Amino acid sequence: MDVFLAMTVFVKVVEGGSMTAAARQCEMSTTMVGNHLKALEQRLGVSLLQRTTRRQNLTEFGLEYYRRCVEVLGLVNDSERMAEQAQTEPSGMLRVTAPPAFGAERLAPLLSDFVQRYPEIKVEVVLSNQTMDLIEHGFDAAIRLGTPESSALIARPLQDYTLTICAAPTYLKRRGTPKTADDLRDHDCLAFAYPAGDDWRAAEKLWRLTGPDGVMEVPVSGSMIVNSTPALRQAVLAGMGVSMLPDVLISEDIASGKLVPLLQDYQPPSRTLWLMYPQDRYRLPKVRQFVEHALRAWGK
Repeated sequence: MDVFLAMTVFVKVVEGGSMTAAARQCEMSTTMVGNHLKALEQRLGVSLLQRTTRRQNLTEFGLEYYRRCVEVLGLVNDSERMAEQAQTEPSGMLRVTAPPAFGAERLAPLLSDFVQRYPEIKVEVVLSNQTMDLIEHGFDAAIRLGTPESSALIARPLQDYTLTICAAPTYLKRRGTPKTADDLRDHDCLAFAYPAGDDWRAAEKLWRLTGPDGVMEVPVSGSMIVNSTPALRQAVLAGMGVSMLPDVLISEDIASGKLVPLLQDYQPPSRTLWLMYPQDRYRLPKVRQFVEHALRAWGK
């Protein structure tokens, strides 16, 4: 027997005052109403109603059971409403991972606007250059550099992640300004430490630049290699050397004169940023709305 249906029928009989009224509300015959009541009493092993030719009265146990049925059915209905809302209204914890520089400069402001639009969503952000398994680590979405590798993920292209060769005025005053790409050989070139296996790992010692005469590779060396882009920026700001830094991180520094762009005829390689998420996550309103929000802001 369907216990919840039988409980519902019982409640309707009590509240409607008769099996006829309950049959009308439940859209079933009075015989079916009677069958549900009989099955429920047999399951419980006690009588719920005292039946006479004119009326039905609740037994002492029936009154207490009625109260419990109202409470239980209310909880069931509330749970179903919650489930419906979860499929239509963005809510819950959204877990996102992104590279540190992009996360700090672009993702954080975007998420601030996002949670204002959807106040029922809370966000956990992990900023890392490591490529973590989104499913294994429970992430809803990721912003990543480079070509997507996993077929288990949906990947949407975002804007390009571009770099600029730059240095602080204090460094240039001390060491001079490079005029050609070859001049970088004689400068203190600070590099980012890419993770093992990254296609750009070679950029720690060899800068690949596109200039007026095509692509060239310049061997470089410097006093620091660091795996943090914000730390690399601070070192350059302090006059420690020349580096290739993300435009997203240094646009204000260049506008204010804290950093000077160098060799503007030579373009460092760029990478496409990708928004990635597990295939089955998009059906969740919180993920779907975040994806659309990010694409509006950064999509190509």
